[in-house]
Amino acid sequence: MFTPEKRLHLQGILRRLATGQNVTLEERINLQRHADRDPTVAAWLRRARRRQQHRQLTTGQGVDALLDQLDLNDRDPDSSFDPDQDDLGDWFSGAPSWLRRS
Repeated sequence: MFTPEKRLHLQGILRRLATGQNVTLEERINLQRHADRDPTVAAWLRRARRRQQHRQLTTGQGVDALLDQLDLNDRDPDSSFDPDQDDLGDWFSGAPSWLRRS
């Protein structure tokens, strides 16, 4: 649990991160520490990263905005798997033989 002041401070950092404003390294480290300990903060951070990448406000229209508000979009906004260019078989190349593709 956070004090109201701490929650507002974290949400202010997240808002700046989502809108592409300056966030110091110290603030990012502090934010990541809280995200590692608290799943709510981790969800807030994922949502802010998605908004930063898509430059999409929460007041947007359509299904993408709804999924973003419900935190149901891409689980990791930093993932870059492209099924048209990436081969899933290559990802399993280091796996044990029983797990590899035949």
